[in-house]
Amino acid sequence: MSITSVALFLFLQLFSNLQAYNPEDRYTVSCGNTGKVSDGERTWTGDADSKLLSHQDGTVSATATTQSPSVNQFPFTTARLSRSQFNYSFPVTTGPKFVRLFFYPISYPSFPRTDASFTVLSNQFTLLYDFNASLNADAENIQTIFKEYIVYVHDGGKLNLSFTPSQPNSYAFINGVEVLSMPNNLYYTSENDVGFTLVEHHTLFSVESSSALETEYRIKVGGQEISPGNDTGLFRHWAGHDQDYLVTNNTQNNDLPADLSGKMNITVKPDYVAPNELYRTGRNMGTNNTLNQMSYLTWVFPVHSGFTYVIRLHFCELDPYITDIGNRVFKIYIASQQVEDHADVMKWSQNQKGLAVQRNYAVLIPNNNNKKKVDLSLQMHSSNNRRDSLYDDAFLNGLEIFKISDNLAQPNPDPLLTSQSNTPVQQRKSSGESETTIIAVAAEVVSGVVLISLVVFLVVFFGRKRTAKTKTKDNKSKSSATSKSEPLWFTTTNLSNPPYSSLPSNLCRNFSLVEIIAATNNFDEVLIIGVGGFGHVYKGYIDGGFTPVAVKRLKPDSHQGAHEFTNEIEMLSQLRHLHLVSLIGYCNDDNEMILIYDFIPRGTLREHLYDTDNPPLSWKQRLHICIGAARGLHYLHTGAKHTIIHRDVKTTNILLDEKWVAKVSDFGLSRVGPTSVDKSHVSTVVKGSFGYLDPDYYKRYRLTEKSDVYSFGVVLFEILCARPPLIRTEETQRMSLANWARHNYQCGTMAHIVDPTLKGTIAPECFNKYCEIGVSCLLEDAMQRPSMNDVVGMLEFALQLQESAEKIQHDKGEEISDDTFTSQFSATTTTSGEHSYSYNSFLSFNPFSEIMDPKPR
Repeated sequence: MSITSVALFLFLQLFSNLQAYNPEDRYTVSCGNTGKVSDGERTWTGDADSKLLSHQDGTVSATATTQSPSVNQFPFTTARLSRSQFNYSFPVTTGPKFVRLFFYPISYPSFPRTDASFTVLSNQFTLLYDFNASLNADAENIQTIFKEYIVYVHDGGKLNLSFTPSQPNSYAFINGVEVLSMPNNLYYTSENDVGFTLVEHHTLFSVESSSALETEYRIKVGGQEISPGNDTGLFRHWAGHDQDYLVTNNTQNNDLPADLSGKMNITVKPDYVAPNELYRTGRNMGTNNTLNQMSYLTWVFPVHSGFTYVIRLHFCELDPYITDIGNRVFKIYIASQQVEDHADVMKWSQNQKGLAVQRNYAVLIPNNNNKKKVDLSLQMHSSNNRRDSLYDDAFLNGLEIFKISDNLAQPNPDPLLTSQSNTPVQQRKSSGESETTIIAVAAEVVSGVVLISLVVFLVVFFGRKRTAKTKTKDNKSKSSATSKSEPLWFTTTNLSNPPYSSLPSNLCRNFSLVEIIAATNNFDEVLIIGVGGFGHVYKGYIDGGFTPVAVKRLKPDSHQGAHEFTNEIEMLSQLRHLHLVSLIGYCNDDNEMILIYDFIPRGTLREHLYDTDNPPLSWKQRLHICIGAARGLHYLHTGAKHTIIHRDVKTTNILLDEKWVAKVSDFGLSRVGPTSVDKSHVSTVVKGSFGYLDPDYYKRYRLTEKSDVYSFGVVLFEILCARPPLIRTEETQRMSLANWARHNYQCGTMAHIVDPTLKGTIAPECFNKYCEIGVSCLLEDAMQRPSMNDVVGMLEFALQLQESAEKIQHDKGEEISDDTFTSQFSATTTTSGEHSYSYNSFLSFNPFSEIMDPKPR
């Protein structure tokens, strides 16, 4: 084929795409502008003196005080602004409409960028609420904001948009509006369609006209973007760079062979669903020839919690080696839930090669109070079974993700730290940003830090030489005055100015109150991520806004007072472990007691077990979390110079990072264990949390590392049963989880109290071993309890039992059956390793003594 013929072919194909759909209603408004302008793809009409604009007398048309050369001139040159409500009203036909809003959040004359905060309504739908444009742009490190919605207009023939400032001193603005009609059944479910899968709920879902949609992602996988002008007449933008969301660890990821010449025959029905170019590239794993090697592709898309999302996946089979149904079969997982066990594109296309197909799914993302955004995962797994598929491979050409609700408003992102020039410090660099500027700024910062560090070093060095003798004498006198029973380097008699200089500066930073105020935007309430008896925990940003941290601010009347504050600084500044929360620093200015930790994004373990909107953890996730927390406690008991007893092990003190790695936290009550070989315990007053307290410690005031083991045993059953350690409204036998678990273990009825969401997922051998571990931790005699080292080993063995059972089931092509919980336990004894534990003694002590005489933590 000649070059001329190829060019003509491509032109005709592009022309046919553009003619795929001709919108009946089409408005493109350049707000604050006059006349008509073109951006090369659209013709924009100014709204000055337009009948589309209501309450025009209260609005102002303005041009940005500064215009970035990287921002498109149209429609971002001018804006319509007002400190009172203004409206647009578009005469349209009945049916679904694209509503696209364009914002350029920058200062306009008499309108500072930070004052833009407003609500946008469209007919009966809320699109934005108290939307802070500059805050959203800064958080995403973008200059312009584009919002696309799908709104159904019923009888009445008007699509209305209202812009209302949030507060008397704020204003609303808009740079561009596009309203475009669309086919009735493109995204809304038709009347004769039964709907599609609602993930995890085993029901069907339909997109009804009573809801609106917001486009979150529209991506061409494995290729470059498709501009609005090259869409099917609907002016959708198909973004490229899916690798920005690709997090799979499989090394065989490949792009599908590109068909940029357009020679392959691709059919899309209806032809407006997507442009043919979408299906000419894609991403697959590469043929996997090893039967037992699990291959997969994983994308992760940040979305706002508390909404239902519709995911549309686009496929077109072009591989020359795939010729029949069953040649390529794979699995699809959304939000870690399997939605397709035998995905077969050739079957979906009725064995028509080159016919594009789409699959829709809906998923509910529960509200997460700790995180405004959560990760929505999409995984493509190979079938890993030669009986199912000739080629162990999966692929994807494109995807769309929509938020669906009658109220699409979402919270504003956290405020970012600002510099003295009030220019927001952005957390990540955009693809088009110049690296030269960043390097120059970094060089200036580094040189400044080096200079300051040199000055500080010289001052400290010469100051220490002059005072060395005096300090030696002082230290001797202080040493004799310090109580030997306290594990601190210093007493609590001088808490207003403790000698923090003795802490290793490379492990524990001393922050000024000014730095903390800047990091938390003056303790902004929107940044609160936790509340307890000690006070509030804030999410903050340090190091110029690049490092998120958790800022724990103790209130003056906190029961966890100065002693616990200094204790935690001492303990954590010496400890570094994968499964311990790291202390970054502290602040002790102006009678403030503030601790700064690594920010752990998924919050506490308890928030993922019960009384929560978070999706339930899988059994293997729980096992890995148990093993991680146990390793952290084992490190405390054996990894430091002296044994450290945590003394407050509970699910709210086990945090989960973005990869679900467990981190033991809160060392305010921790104590150093016995420091001499002739002592087996520390005599101390009882402290801890109700429901987790070791009865041996409670009755005898003897604290050992086995007290942590008991508390961890409660945690194990809390994880298994998804219920609190104490329920005071329950009958006596069920009030304490520890007692209730022991009772059921003795009676062989443990299956009755297990979290129902785990039914059918736990292998019997693993279940038996796990319960055995938990009960052994809860033995009344502390000496008979296993060490944390033993607990780690037994939990790892339980995980091996689970994985072995899953492999056997997988090789058989079966799932773990619901008969998992039918195994019975011995009513008298069971054996763990070399020890045999008797359960007749379990009920010989009063497990509620801590309730009868409760004391604060």
